[in-house]
Amino acid sequence: MKTSIVIADDHPLMLKGMTNYLTSINYNIVGSATDGQSAYNLIIKLKPEIAILDIRMPNRTGIEIAEDCKKNDIPTKIILITFDKREDVYNQAKELNIYGYILKEFAVEEIENCIESVINNQPYFSQDIIPNLEKSQTNTALTVLNKLTKTEIKIIKQIAQNKTSPEIADELNVSSRTIDKHRSNIVNKLNLHGKPNALFIWVTNNKDIF
Repeated sequence: MKTSIVIADDHPLMLKGMTNYLTSINYNIVGSATDGQSAYNLIIKLKPEIAILDIRMPNRTGIEIAEDCKKNDIPTKIILITFDKREDVYNQAKELNIYGYILKEFAVEEIENCIESVINNQPYFSQDIIPNLEKSQTNTALTVLNKLTKTEIKIIKQIAQNKTSPEIADELNVSSRTIDKHRSNIVNKLNLHGKPNALFIWVTNNKDIF
C-alpha cells in the first residue's frame, strides 16, 4: 500500500508544489492544511503514517504539533520543513524524536530520500544544516573556554589525551587532590553536572578547539 501522508504549510505555493510532487511519485496524500490546528485535526482524524509540517504556521507550529503527538502517543511520524537554521530549534526537534528535519530550500531534492528513510524507521536530518550547527557549536565552545584559567585549560588538554588525574598531577607537578579540585571547578564553570564522566564527554566532543 502507498504511504499515507498529511502535508501542512501556510505558503500555498509550497503546499501545492509539495503535494503535486509527492502525488506524482506515488505517495498517498490523504490531507493538506494551511495552519497548525487544521493539520493536527487531520492527523487525529486520518492517522497518516507521516506528517510533513512547516515549523512556523498560524495557530500551531510544527514543533507544537510534534509535542502534542508525542504527549498523546500518536504514532504518525513527523517530518519538519523549515528555513530555520537555529541550533535551539534543531535540538528541540531532536528531543521530540522528530523523524525528519529538512530545509525548505532543499525540500524537493531531499523529501523523497527523507520519506524513504522515515518509512524504514531511520531518522533523516538534512546534511545542509550540519555545517551551520558545527560552526555554532564551535563558537559556543570557544566562548566557554574563556571562562577557564590557563591551568584549567592545561588540564582539559591533558584530559583530551585520556590522562588520569594522577598522570595529570605528575605532568603539572601538583597533587592529585589539586587536580580533582580543578576538575570540579571546570565542571561548575561549564555547567556539566549530571553524569560522572560529563567532563570527559565534553572534552572529547570539543577536542578540535584545543
